[in-house]
Amino acid sequence: MSRRTQRIAELLRAEIARVLQREAGDPRLRLVTLTRVDVAPDLSHAVVGWSAVATPDGAPRDDVQRGLESAAPFLRGRLARTLSLKRLPELRFRHDPSLQQGSEMLSLLREIGHGEEE
Repeated sequence: MSRRTQRIAELLRAEIARVLQREAGDPRLRLVTLTRVDVAPDLSHAVVGWSAVATPDGAPRDDVQRGLESAAPFLRGRLARTLSLKRLPELRFRHDPSLQQGSEMLSLLREIGHGEEE
């Protein structure tokens, strides 16, 4: 990935996160953490990795995915107004389980640590 696409990816991640936190009307999207954005070299699309350790009302991951997909046009419109890019990539969302896996690993390590203390 070139420096330019890395910069664009970080701009997209920061702005999408801001919009989701402050402007999203869908409660499923408020607790979403964006883990990374991979931008195609030609800026045709960007794959946005997301994770949600806790979702409101125990919303399943599929519900959050559908919420993000339905919010994509709204997000793209907001990005077009705030970022000065000639070509704004199409947004695609993909669940990234790394945060959840990390949380589970820490929990297991704590259990092991408590077992050794006793």
